[in-house]
Amino acid sequence: MTITKAAPPRGDRRDVDEPRGSRVDSSLVLIMLLLVVVALQGPIREAVSTPVMQSWMTVFVAVVVQALPFLVLGVLLSAVIAVFVPASFFARALPKRPALAVPVAGMGGAVLPGCECASVPVAGALVRRGVAPAAAFTFLLSAPAINPIVLTATAVAFPGKPEMVLARFVASLLVACAMGWLWQRLGRTDWLRPPARPESEGLGKGAAFWGSVRHDVMHAGGFLVIGAMAAATLKAVVPASWLQATADNPVLAVLALAVLAVLLSICSEADAFVAASLSQFSLTARLAFLVVGPMIDLKLFAMQVGTFGRGFALRFAPVTFALGVLVSVLVGAVLL
Repeated sequence: MTITKAAPPRGDRRDVDEPRGSRVDSSLVLIMLLLVVVALQGPIREAVSTPVMQSWMTVFVAVVVQALPFLVLGVLLSAVIAVFVPASFFARALPKRPALAVPVAGMGGAVLPGCECASVPVAGALVRRGVAPAAAFTFLLSAPAINPIVLTATAVAFPGKPEMVLARFVASLLVACAMGWLWQRLGRTDWLRPPARPESEGLGKGAAFWGSVRHDVMHAGGFLVIGAMAAATLKAVVPASWLQATADNPVLAVLALAVLAVLLSICSEADAFVAASLSQFSLTARLAFLVVGPMIDLKLFAMQVGTFGRGFALRFAPVTFALGVLVSVLVGAVLL
């Protein structure tokens, strides 16, 4: 009796035919990269020693070192709220009338620290548990913009300018409440896709907490590095005359920094230090950067699409951006 071994399925034949060592893993890539760096250490040392690179590295390190403690603290508190504070707490705390629930939810963002990476899933959980969407969206916008960690970071980044902290608080709260009331009046249920159950809900508290921390640190830390690199490049590489020409035009300066906030997608616990480094621009323009960024940027738009649907995000994001710019200009004219 002859026993023949069954042939592997077609989809698995590649695993049998290919040699085991033919796959490239991350450790091999890292070793190759280190070898290249060692081989080119002379040219790299010369490039880093140039005045432009010295200036670039000074700004980059300063922004990252100043912002990192606030980012880590914000991520930890955000994970605590997302995992250990049940969404039913918010449902019980908010008034039943949506018109009153909107400002209460907005002020709730000032009490409960949270990164924008966590505010979207928390808002989704609120909607799933029956909270009025207008209140949930108000919390989504206010929590990452006016919480104590963000305001403290803003005060540290702008020493001697308490009016900047007040302006950020007032403008962000006004935008969040205005968007909540607009949705209550004009929003339609067919624009909103019911939020799905997040993967972390099936995990234990500890696993969900550390999973949230790991995700937010890697996600927000990456965008912090990108933001610091962009700020350092603007300082060291872009001619000062170009920046000054943009900064001298009040309208162009506000729009430029608002668009920059969307593109850089910096975590709200760290964006104040990037804004403070853009000293060529007026305080009002930098206020627009701080108001718009935590409410709508590239990563937030993607998260809103994934949580509430494309139809919602395509309507909600542009209105949030326009209202954020308008309110920043008005508040800046009064307080700054």
